[in-house]
Amino acid sequence: MSKNKLTVVICGFLYGLSFQLQGAEEREPYDDFYCTTCHGADGRGNFSIQAPRLAGMEPWYLRRQLENFRTGVRGAHLDDIEGLAMRSMAIELTDEGIADIVAWVGSWEYDPPQVSIEGDVTVGEQIYSQCAACHGEDAQGNEALGAPALRGQNDWYLVTQLKNFKQGWRGGDPLDNYGQQMMSMSQVLTDEDSINNVVSHINTLGRD
Repeated sequence: MSKNKLTVVICGFLYGLSFQLQGAEEREPYDDFYCTTCHGADGRGNFSIQAPRLAGMEPWYLRRQLENFRTGVRGAHLDDIEGLAMRSMAIELTDEGIADIVAWVGSWEYDPPQVSIEGDVTVGEQIYSQCAACHGEDAQGNEALGAPALRGQNDWYLVTQLKNFKQGWRGGDPLDNYGQQMMSMSQVLTDEDSINNVVSHINTLGRD
């Protein structure tokens, strides 16, 4: 395990433990310090610890992920180091705390991320045609289908999550219906090159 990943795990564990040690009357719905430490003060994410960009994320999707982390639907696989840490952060969140976080994140200004992944865009476009039915032709997402926007997210994070789905580190919980769909769909990505290709295509779609 890398030093950065170990730091994330330790921070997550200590934060979760601090909630257990506090009296119920002393607990806060959330502490923005712990969010910005990993995700950045501007919500742009942090590559070194694989913390995704939150600025610009759809409220309904952010809420669903926080609820999944809180209940253990996401972040329970032992190989999902970042997910385990995030679950420790979310496990004591109340519904009110989640609503506060969603509203707070929604107030952040969105700035397009830098491109860091290189691949064959033409091949990636062909692969993405199988993703468009849920995520949209322009990767704009579809709330009715529970599919988040992909364009505008950090490309390195998309690569990591596609690998996690493919390896079964994410989406394996039987209650994670959307995750199980993604696990199945990710199998069309036969190798690392195909993952980089499809993400490279998503990078070309930009974001309003």
